[in-house]
Amino acid sequence: QVQLVESGGGLVQPGESLRLSCVASKLTYGYSRYKMEWYRQTPGKERELVASLAVAGGSANYAESVKGRFAISRDNAKNTVYLDMHNLNSDDTAVYYCKAQNRNVLSIRHWGQGTQVTVSS
Repeated sequence: QVQLVESGGGLVQPGESLRLSCVASKLTYGYSRYKMEWYRQTPGKERELVASLAVAGGSANYAESVKGRFAISRDNAKNTVYLDMHNLNSDDTAVYYCKAQNRNVLSIRHWGQGTQVTVSS
């Protein structure tokens, strides 16, 4: 059974940093065939795409609200995607989810269970 497990969330103060990790297992066709993405969601709002990275070392895409502060990266040898978050503010408070999207078969996608990030003084 496919699993995506996020970790690294927590409570931080404004201006601090966090690194989220998401480890994938048992992905059909292999990890490198998936675009990896980070989303976030707050109560009452739709899930928002934060960052995406199709291939290791490739171009990443970011939401305007996190450009210059967040960085997505992946290690295919470890089946892991990271989200480095810097200069956090209260608007970044959310549950963060990783998603694996098969690049060739768009109907194949998997989600993690989410990790809570809270930015508060």
